[in-house]
Amino acid sequence: MPQTIPYWHVDAFSARPFGGNQAAVMVLDEWLPDDVLVAIGGENLFAETAFVVRDPTGAADWELRWCTPTYEIALCGHATLASGHILLTRDGGERITFRTRKSGILEVVKAGEGYELALPAIATQPDTRENQAEAIRLLGVEPLEVYRSQLGYNIYLFENEAAVRALTPDIRGLEKLGQDQFIVTAPGDKTDIVSRVFVPGGGVDEDSVTGSAHAVLTPYWAKRLGRESFTAHQASTRGGDLTLRLDNERAWLGGPCVTVVEGAFYL
Repeated sequence: MPQTIPYWHVDAFSARPFGGNQAAVMVLDEWLPDDVLVAIGGENLFAETAFVVRDPTGAADWELRWCTPTYEIALCGHATLASGHILLTRDGGERITFRTRKSGILEVVKAGEGYELALPAIATQPDTRENQAEAIRLLGVEPLEVYRSQLGYNIYLFENEAAVRALTPDIRGLEKLGQDQFIVTAPGDKTDIVSRVFVPGGGVDEDSVTGSAHAVLTPYWAKRLGRESFTAHQASTRGGDLTLRLDNERAWLGGPCVTVVEGAFYL
């Protein structure tokens, strides 16, 4: 007798189907073996599949884990937003919390027609061009500034949105540098900032809308802009718009979600 797992396909940071970033959300009664979670992520073939289980500790409403098609990751924004969207729509309420294994307690709240997601704000420090020489060569264009976090997030600042959109990096070369995120960013034309995000070592050549990258960009741009709230656009093929807000040690990411598929996964 197969096990039936409730399944939703959500386009996060989008108010319409075929935009934003795709995530699968799966509600479990209890945790499956780690290798099975990763195998399900591989079957779904989205950048991330989110798995939730009721939190027995009382520290949060739910436990939350994320898997790419190849491994489990420490933080994912868009699949957390998607999970909040599904559970708040299904169960009601205005706020939901998630206990994670490596990123603490995350929170999703209703905000207007969409949601706001609280992630830990990830600080970066200036890096040398010598340390980043290979990545810069693979990006193909010299950035104005380079910043890095020891957590594997790299920021490359460019002059304008046109420069970010025109980049054609050597994806297979970047893949050989490991599971780091390579985040290119600039002031935006219609939004305050714009970005693109490449994670080929993690199985995602170019991500559609990356929550964790914006947890990095929020404190970086808040300092550059001199204000705590601003707008952002991720200039991928699918594209996505976000509101960003720095609140002490938390980055609040705002945007809508749309459910595209609801069904069951048979295991």
